[in-house]
Amino acid sequence: MQPIWAVGLMTGTVLDGNIDVALLRTDGVSVESFGPYALTPYPQSIRTLLEDTLVQARSWNFDGAEPAIFSQAEEAITRAQSAAVADLVAQAGLKSSDIGIVGFHGQSVLHRAPQPGRIGATRQLGNGSLMRDLLGIPVAYDFRSADVRAGGQGAPLAALYHQALLRRIGATDGRTAVLNLGGVANVTWWDGADQLIAFDAGPANAPINDFIKGLGLGEMDRDGTLALRGTVDEARLSRLLTHPYLTAPYPKSLDRFDFLSSMADGLGAEDGAATLTAFTTGAVGKALDLLPSRPHRLVVCGGGRHNPAIMKMLPERAGAEAVPAEAVGWRGDATEAECFAFLAVRVLRDLPISFPTTTGAPHPLTGGELAL
Repeated sequence: MQPIWAVGLMTGTVLDGNIDVALLRTDGVSVESFGPYALTPYPQSIRTLLEDTLVQARSWNFDGAEPAIFSQAEEAITRAQSAAVADLVAQAGLKSSDIGIVGFHGQSVLHRAPQPGRIGATRQLGNGSLMRDLLGIPVAYDFRSADVRAGGQGAPLAALYHQALLRRIGATDGRTAVLNLGGVANVTWWDGADQLIAFDAGPANAPINDFIKGLGLGEMDRDGTLALRGTVDEARLSRLLTHPYLTAPYPKSLDRFDFLSSMADGLGAEDGAATLTAFTTGAVGKALDLLPSRPHRLVVCGGGRHNPAIMKMLPERAGAEAVPAEAVGWRGDATEAECFAFLAVRVLRDLPISFPTTTGAPHPLTGGELAL
């Protein structure tokens, strides 16, 4: 199969107000080359709209007609992300006709993992047909729904791309795993042969950010400043680490709101941030214990790697060396957007994007919708 240029888009559940957009040249199996990457901020009006949408999504909870705000938010993010794609393609000196496919993840507003006797449910906002019309480029979108309908978790979907990246750096012995820290944390482990495992480990940035916002101290614990000054409430942490999710067998997935900032209720800003950060990293350690063999090193992608408190606590609380993606030549802020460029090519070529050991799909499963 010939590699093609693909654009990938991602906006995370942490609601940092940015559109991640990346160019990748790939055949959907390996990566030939990396194109430009950009972080495009949403206007404040869309950030506020998305925050309101998430609140209404939680009230809706897949019961009855969707809230009217969904269609408003869907059009707004589709238009904003289409503009971000057009800007990046122009920046790269390419034309729309040079791009084979756009991978449009959309905005996750609610995700419910399957339970015994009940399939899960998931909703990502994003109008692939509108994006195709705006850009004149084929679009792959709605990557998760087919997996969920088949009984899978619908997440995480990054495992195949992480595998391709691990292969590029020769990490094929299971001693190195990939940890992505967005709103939630997910881990990918590959033995270099036929065992590829991925699952959501626990919360990542979302509870910490929500805690800081709730105190009126900004959008996040920037540079881990509060957590590094604080003292972990070890007794509370021990109780939090007994949560049954952390030792449940994979495959498994989380919604952004499955673990809340209320875990730090009653603590001051510094001790609360420290305790939530310790819980995030301790939960990663619990996840590593579930793998067929425990990795010695974590390559960390996503926004959480910018938090020095998280990176300091990972070796202490998770029991593995933690290095940022850039240390192995990856682009840590671009990884998720690159992933959906990679998956879009697989959707275009009717290749599976989820597996029993990554999402719990009953068999290797193709997915995604195409607007051609």
